[in-house]
Amino acid sequence: MKLIRKTSEAQAPPAATEQGGNMVFKLLPYWPLFAILFVVAIAGSWLYLQMTAPLYEATARIMINEKKGAEEAKTDAPMQITTPKKTIDNEREMIMSNPILYKVVENLSLYAPVFTKSSLSKKIAYTNSPVQIVAKDPKSVKSTEPVEFTFAQSAVTFGGKYYPLNSWVKTPYGTLMFMMNTHNKTLQRTGTFFFSLIPEKKVAATLSSRLKVVEANKLSTILNVTLTDEDPDRAEAILDDVLKVYTNMAVEEQNRLASNTMDFITQRLTGVQSELLAIESNLQNYRAVEGAVDVGTQGKLYLENVSNNDQKVGEINMQLSVLDQVEKSVRSNNLANGVVPSTVGVNDPGLSQMVKNIYELQLNAESLKKTTGENNPMYVSYIDQIDKIKPQIVQNLQNQRASLEASRRNLSSTTSNYSSALQSMPEKERKVVDISRQQQIKSNIYTFLLQKKEETALSYISNGSGSKIVNNAEASEFPVSPKRKMIYLAALFGAGILGLGFVTAKEGLRRNVMFQSDIENLTRLPVIAEITTDKANRAIVMGGQERTLIAEQFRALRTTLRYLGVSTTHKRVMVTSAISGEGKSFVASNLAISLAMTGKKVALLDFDLNNPTLHRKFNIKQTVGITEYLQGTISAAQAIVPSGQNDNLSLLLTGALPMDPSELILSDKTEELLNYLDEHFDYIVLDVPPVGPVSDAYTLAQFCDATLYVVRHAYTPKAFVQRIDENIKLNNLPNPAIIFNAVAPRGFGTNSYGYGYGSGTVYGGSYDQKRISIDNGK
Repeated sequence: MKLIRKTSEAQAPPAATEQGGNMVFKLLPYWPLFAILFVVAIAGSWLYLQMTAPLYEATARIMINEKKGAEEAKTDAPMQITTPKKTIDNEREMIMSNPILYKVVENLSLYAPVFTKSSLSKKIAYTNSPVQIVAKDPKSVKSTEPVEFTFAQSAVTFGGKYYPLNSWVKTPYGTLMFMMNTHNKTLQRTGTFFFSLIPEKKVAATLSSRLKVVEANKLSTILNVTLTDEDPDRAEAILDDVLKVYTNMAVEEQNRLASNTMDFITQRLTGVQSELLAIESNLQNYRAVEGAVDVGTQGKLYLENVSNNDQKVGEINMQLSVLDQVEKSVRSNNLANGVVPSTVGVNDPGLSQMVKNIYELQLNAESLKKTTGENNPMYVSYIDQIDKIKPQIVQNLQNQRASLEASRRNLSSTTSNYSSALQSMPEKERKVVDISRQQQIKSNIYTFLLQKKEETALSYISNGSGSKIVNNAEASEFPVSPKRKMIYLAALFGAGILGLGFVTAKEGLRRNVMFQSDIENLTRLPVIAEITTDKANRAIVMGGQERTLIAEQFRALRTTLRYLGVSTTHKRVMVTSAISGEGKSFVASNLAISLAMTGKKVALLDFDLNNPTLHRKFNIKQTVGITEYLQGTISAAQAIVPSGQNDNLSLLLTGALPMDPSELILSDKTEELLNYLDEHFDYIVLDVPPVGPVSDAYTLAQFCDATLYVVRHAYTPKAFVQRIDENIKLNNLPNPAIIFNAVAPRGFGTNSYGYGYGSGTVYGGSYDQKRISIDNGK
């Protein structure tokens, strides 16, 4: 007979649905574990939310008036004051720069937060603290643990000492001043509070991580500035102060440029004024000594001709002086001290921009050096850029100096031509003309410098930040972090993953067969029955009054045998396993009793001539049996004994253990015995040795009609199940099917959830999924 498996495609569930059902079945017995994990996850999430301060988001908007380099070069005025180049990217970085953040930290005393404490968390007391704390030297503040203090009767008390308000006091934490909190929105003026001191560097770093500056859109010059903080009012105050400091720094920078220009012009005016006074005094003295001497027509003509040349030479000399000052500042690193050299009078906007760039880079480098040290990559990058720009500035200065000196030589040559006409004048008149010429030169320069001084003074009034605050800071009504729903969902998801990992590690990584699906993945044989474990550890679980789960499972197995072709004409059923201890004798015994309970005569043979166990299960003493019959010492009728469990069940025990069991089974007496039993019994059940250690099962297989292969849960190695198909192909076991035996309850409950399909019945719980038909012709 040949066993054929057919699968109904119309009724077979999709693979994904089946796998999902298997996964649910695997996890369901562990529901107490998942319940505990979910409760712990929810409790942990709640605890985390209680311990984590909520963050509010404040948002402000500022508009930047962009100025490109080309716009700076439009004006060719020799005394133009170069304004900084503004772009969206530059201003975004400026708003987030350390100088601005450090200034905000000092302005709002963020290095000395006041807060209240609860059992699980602390809360910033920005709007309900009675006092705010200011350090005399914020840069020297060092980290401290939370300090508990009380406020009463206009004094702060901590460490057993009283500290008055509005005066510098020495404390164990430095020189501090306690002032009334102007941000207090409550009537609470007394109570217990805490304060701590945090270094400016750390506070500024926290601000930088929470501050974000992004463009409103690609077509506008408006920046959206956002900040997250534990207190919404403090978030608004910090953000407003950031924009205020940014605006003021831009104005101060332009004022500093104007101030440097003013200092240069004032210095030049002082020198020119002294020279002009000396010339006028010289002219007055000369006329007093020599008498009144008038300048003739020729002298006036000379003065008119050389006047323009002298004015141009004076401007060139002033520009050369500016170039000398710029070169001196660049070479001596005065830029590091915040001194911006004036480029007043220089017509090259490229030079002015390079000086401005190197000044900004030097400021950023010095600021970064104070907070991070000289090994910081950003600081090294700034220094590299400075070193690249310096040679360019020096080369530019040399080129301009050479050009200006060439122009001055040309003008001097022209002036020399005019001076030849001066030799033809009388000596006294010539002397007066020469002094008058010097007076006119200095007077023109003096007038020019006075004009530029007034223009520079006016620039103080017109200087602006080049930006406009569109919206002041407004904080969100509800916290933006942590997101409560996301925290709970993430915790539940993590608990599920943890539980799944535990179940997988506990059951999926074992080397023995744990699930019925393991058997299906390793062999093509159908699992026709699932036998649960017997908690009482009884050898015989079948009986007329038995209504237990395991008894019903054997009854279901009895019904299933007809699908293997077992009947009164094909009555021989062989029960074997891979290795000893898998329960083949237990299955054979109870299956035989189950068949006998139907009124059919059943013979149960113990053909395990190496390790017999049926006599112990039926509590019968070994006398004579199969060994003696095969040796020819007794007849078949003499080998048959009653079972004592059911009148329809007879046993053929092993008898004495032979020296050569395999050779004994190969004798013709084996087939004669089975033929004899066919005539007297309706069913014959053979308990044969495991197929792994010995080959007796393969020898007896040729005489049988069906093979029940027992696989024990958590005991049978997967490797043996994997070799079943190959062994059947080589040894031709008749109509083989698998019994999944000793399926234990799973998880943490005491219910009937098992490692099979959970039904405790036949394969799949239904014959509609996988039907078995028998070709009786073979």
